[in-house]
Amino acid sequence: MGTREATGGGVQAGSLTSVHWAGIALAVATGLLHLYLVSLYGLSTYGISFAVAGIGFLGGAAVLALDVDVPRQPLYALGALWTLGQIVAWYVLNAGSFSTLGYVDKAIQVALIGVLVVLIQREG
Repeated sequence: MGTREATGGGVQAGSLTSVHWAGIALAVATGLLHLYLVSLYGLSTYGISFAVAGIGFLGGAAVLALDVDVPRQPLYALGALWTLGQIVAWYVLNAGSFSTLGYVDKAIQVALIGVLVVLIQREG
């Protein structure tokens, strides 16, 4: 595992590569899509699950973007597992009635997993 100094918070662009920023952008995109779905479903069971997912993606992106002093390897692994879980849940809950928005979101999430795997390999 690579070492890095604690930075005291704030956006630390120097410690983030273009791959990091791609992951942040993808996490923000899928997070915002999930929050959009909350506006469609309200506080139903689906709406609450979309809110949790959206907050999870945005929270992970914020932790990385703000360079919070946490080990990054577990963050990447948790992000990849979280995202994979979202894909599996989407497939199970929507089998037979997939939407265009769902396909777009899953494409973003597959790309996010790819970025996280690259980060795990590079910083491992």
